Amino acid sequence: MEMSILKVPVITVIVGEGGSGGALGIAVANRVLMLEFSVYSVISPEGCASILFRDAALAQQASQALQLTAKDLLKHKIIEGIIPEPLGGAHANLAQCAADIKAKLLTALDDFKTYDAEKIVAQRMTKFRDFGAYIDTAIHTSHKTIV
Repeated sequence: MEMSILKVPVITVIVGEGGSGGALGIAVANRVLMLEFSVYSVISPEGCASILFRDAALAQQASQALQLTAKDLLKHKIIEGIIPEPLGGAHANLAQCAADIKAKLLTALDDFKTYDAEKIVAQRMTKFRDFGAYIDTAIHTSHKTIV
């Protein structure tokens, strides 16, 4: 709640896994960026499979339904940007990864140079309120259908 009224830009960078209870905190930002191979979801694929399918072994199917990759989340306007990872992943070249994150952070902050405090808060609140569009689809398994 406190983050939602901060009068400075809040930029979130997801560098590995962002999720569970922290997913809401991560979302309360003016910009959410993700490393290319990170994931972000309110529940783990195993937890989702346990709830929806009553079988954690169906985590792969739940993962696909959750659409928790950076590419999927950008498409659904949950995040605003993807930070490409160096060849071999972020851990393969930490210096390059840090430089790429810094460049994206500076660009994101630059977007708010002309905003006053009220406009920063309003933009964040509007972004957060715009969440909620959904696609009503059925998730099929070999033994049941969940709608």
